[in-house]
Amino acid sequence: MAGNMKKKAERVEEKRERRPYAVAKYIRISPYKVRQVLDLIRGKSVAEAKAILEHCPNGGAAPTLKVLESAVANAEHNRGMDRGDLKVAECFANGGTMFKRMQPVSKGRGHAILKRTSHITVILDVKNAEGDI
Repeated sequence: MAGNMKKKAERVEEKRERRPYAVAKYIRISPYKVRQVLDLIRGKSVAEAKAILEHCPNGGAAPTLKVLESAVANAEHNRGMDRGDLKVAECFANGGTMFKRMQPVSKGRGHAILKRTSHITVILDVKNAEGDI
């Protein structure tokens, strides 16, 4: 029995993400809106992505900037990486739970309103040696 648990622990360790990342869960904005912002920063250097997010008027830019800063802090503190050598390798927004509300309409009926939430993930990586961003 203990042998199987050790094997499972080894498999989990092999599949674990090695790159620095940050996740913000249950952010009260639709994932559709966040994905528009994430498309702007995917593959960019951290400094360039931060500049884009600071000047982006979209509503998803502020929470995405916080997640990006958290991922950079994780890279510096936990992995000892340099901020200037990092790029946004992956970023995605998955749908979270939905708050369900009702809009009253005529004849005593009600229409459902789904207030969507997002789980925002930003994964960083080191730039290539050739200067690839």
